[in-house]
Amino acid sequence: MRLIYSLLLYLITPLIWLRLLWRGRKQPEYRQNLGERYGFYRQPVPAKLIWVHAVSVGETRAAQPLIEGLLARWPEHRILLTGMTPTGREAGRQVYGDKVIQAYLPYDYPGAVARFFRHFSPAFGVLMETELWPNLLAAGQCRQVPIFLANARLSARSARGYARFSALAGPAFAALSGVAAQTSGDAERLAGLGASPVEVCGNLKFDVTPSAEKIDLGHQWRQAIGSRPVWLAASTREGEESLVLDAWRQVAIADALLVLVPRHPQRFTEVAGLLQQQGVKSVQRSAGLPTADTQVWLGDSMGEMAAYFALADLAFIGGSLLPLGGQNLIEAAACDCPVLVGPHTFNFKQATEDAIAAGAALRVDSPEMLGLTVSRLLVGKAELSAMRVAAGLFARAHQGAAERMLALIARWTGPAAR
Repeated sequence: MRLIYSLLLYLITPLIWLRLLWRGRKQPEYRQNLGERYGFYRQPVPAKLIWVHAVSVGETRAAQPLIEGLLARWPEHRILLTGMTPTGREAGRQVYGDKVIQAYLPYDYPGAVARFFRHFSPAFGVLMETELWPNLLAAGQCRQVPIFLANARLSARSARGYARFSALAGPAFAALSGVAAQTSGDAERLAGLGASPVEVCGNLKFDVTPSAEKIDLGHQWRQAIGSRPVWLAASTREGEESLVLDAWRQVAIADALLVLVPRHPQRFTEVAGLLQQQGVKSVQRSAGLPTADTQVWLGDSMGEMAAYFALADLAFIGGSLLPLGGQNLIEAAACDCPVLVGPHTFNFKQATEDAIAAGAALRVDSPEMLGLTVSRLLVGKAELSAMRVAAGLFARAHQGAAERMLALIARWTGPAAR
């Protein structure tokens, strides 16, 4: 089955190149370091190396407490951080600087992954969340490189998808040397697909400490903006900004400021055009602070989400008004920011349900309900204050996943990292 998978991968190579070229139109960085995507590297390799793979921005930032722990536990090793996107690579540069070596993980061609392992020869590897590549895992197993799945999550829908291709996915799951799952449900689904051993460790994102510098920046913004009520639409996805603007029109507070931060930087220009088209008075973060008559402040910056959460009285978490599965609300809670989510949160089901149960979040079913709920909360200070306290308590109550994962990795690696 893996041979058929590899042949299909070779057959769709032209489509992969077209996709790179297409994405490179908006992000020229996609046309850089192309050799790495096929396993050709020029970086010098240290004698001892631990490999961590974080596919994009969210996983890169979530890996921070784990990477810090790996460096502390194995100080004689360097960290190789691989990803798949330029934005993830830039996030790695912002978060880790020269603490890590960065490279793209190659596409899952047999020859490319073989070159990857030959060049870097890691002592062991840690894949963040749900990255599962059959040829990569088979190559690691062949070279006796233990590979672990950390902060692992798997929705019921994804589990059913993997089960349909069990002849391919089963050996891949079985090739993992261990899995640290976020929840008991994730653990059950991963074990059912052949992963072993699987243990529940919680969610690493609770252990990510918001940058004090960014929190201070948010407070500076707040002071400059003054007493205007501020609500944030964070990590919005394609097609969602128009719905958020529908909600904004429902907010019955004349001077309320909406801060709109799209999830993907390549869409900043598109969203700016939408605001202009709809006649909304807007200012972009890159152009400065909002003025007294600004209705929407467009967050067209990278790496400042903690500052936006620190600024806002209330945050709506994007990706959830449309059936996209939602984005993570944990960073908002860690910044003591009350949260609203839409009906579609299956990507972060457990964290969302726990936050709602703790009183740190509320669910809204439509743009209209979003606008009405924002109005109610911004006017009803007591309810908003209670949610803010609950958000902080919720975030702190779930910390400790990094230490549990590090202990498991140390036990599972055995002599591999000596």
